[in-house]
Amino acid sequence: MTATDPKLTALVSGWAALSLLHDKIETRIERALQSGHDLSVREYSLLDVLSRQTDDEGGHLQMRQVADAVVLSQSATTRLVTRLEDRGLLARYLCPTDRRGIYTDVSAAGRALLKKARPTNDRALREALDEAAEDPQLAPLVDAVRTLK
Repeated sequence: MTATDPKLTALVSGWAALSLLHDKIETRIERALQSGHDLSVREYSLLDVLSRQTDDEGGHLQMRQVADAVVLSQSATTRLVTRLEDRGLLARYLCPTDRRGIYTDVSAAGRALLKKARPTNDRALREALDEAAEDPQLAPLVDAVRTLK
């Protein structure tokens, strides 16, 4: 493939459109969460992921699994966990069966904030997708996002 190869050009254009859609969505959600709940998109995502853990066998996520779920490095995830723990939104504790393991759970305050922030996140996401759907370049991607399960 050369730089002028139509397949490469289409691939680059597709990637640019996907990146643009992501930026539009994240910017809209960030503004809504910051102004309404003093949360960043990453903080909300972390609270959301951790709130879905269960007490079943294997129901608690290891830090690398959390990092993968919120699309951050392990060190950035650890810093984010510490920040939210300092705000009283998360709590860490030792794994009862393996004292080397440390779990992180959403505190009662974190669950209350997440409950208030979830509708804001959902509304901002819908609004961002509705707006992006009006752009012919982004409309096929919006359709794809809306049909994912």
